[in-house]
Amino acid sequence: MPVWSNPSLKSRRISVLLFDRFSNNCLANAIEPFRAANQISGQNLYNWQFVTLDGKPIESSSSLKIVPDAPLSRVGSGYAVVVLSSYGFQNHGTPACLAALRAAAKRHEVMIAMDAGSWLLASAGLLNNRLATIHWEEYDRFAEQFPDISTLRERYVIDGDRITCTGAMAAYDLASHLVALHHGEALRLEVGMMLMHDGSSSQLAFPPPQARSGAVKETVRIMLENQETPLPIFDLATRADLSQRRLQALFMQEFGATPSVVYRRIRLSTARHLVSDGSHSIGEIAIRCGYGNVSAMIRAFVSEYGIPPGKMRREGSLHVRTQS
Repeated sequence: MPVWSNPSLKSRRISVLLFDRFSNNCLANAIEPFRAANQISGQNLYNWQFVTLDGKPIESSSSLKIVPDAPLSRVGSGYAVVVLSSYGFQNHGTPACLAALRAAAKRHEVMIAMDAGSWLLASAGLLNNRLATIHWEEYDRFAEQFPDISTLRERYVIDGDRITCTGAMAAYDLASHLVALHHGEALRLEVGMMLMHDGSSSQLAFPPPQARSGAVKETVRIMLENQETPLPIFDLATRADLSQRRLQALFMQEFGATPSVVYRRIRLSTARHLVSDGSHSIGEIAIRCGYGNVSAMIRAFVSEYGIPPGKMRREGSLHVRTQS
């Protein structure tokens, strides 16, 4: 049973601390991987709320208005506080704000800073003698202002219970990495496929999700491009200039699953999106996803998601089973 199918897993509670003129692009990229992980798993793996320092409504840099769930001071213990500050961040670092951040750090397992939020954590003394990063526009000033912090030019940096991230695109990378850290690489693969799928064909609209190994990245790309007529694993290994045993070892290291299992999940994830899209018959979907007959695809679909494709389409649901 995949890790994410375990109904006994506790939900991780995340409080997103927003400041005036925050980036809603960064906010969406930070939250959507968690939302997708919940949807794919059919479980409440993550829950989140939006907070401000005083509990009053806030407005993004593009005029998106948010009514927060609570002020930060009323947030109890949880997994993480995400400090999302963008424009005008230096004006936000008041004594009251920094004191609130220090208090929140005592109630949460992790403090996460996105965009220019690293500046506020650093000003509160929460990054002393740590590794950290910040939005590239502020990198030099940040390094000069906080010499006790080892500032790195990375998309995101994890140093124990302190996590810092650069900008909006890196926010997705970090959130999907946390999904993999908590629930395995295979779930990150499915999250990436869901969020990067164009919704209208069996091909993905974006390169495959991140993998550490170049050979694995290339093999996943080939899998994505060859779903209607799946290639034998031996052929995939040959294209990667690896032995079949070595390719299997790399996939186990990256995803905790064999190439065959990953290939099947890719095809079934495409099938699920096509079922939701509603523009293809179940028979057409079976062909597009490499199944010789409809019955074989339905059996595999039920095995993976716990619901027949026809029922999923009728219910308009992408949820999968919550128990094995």
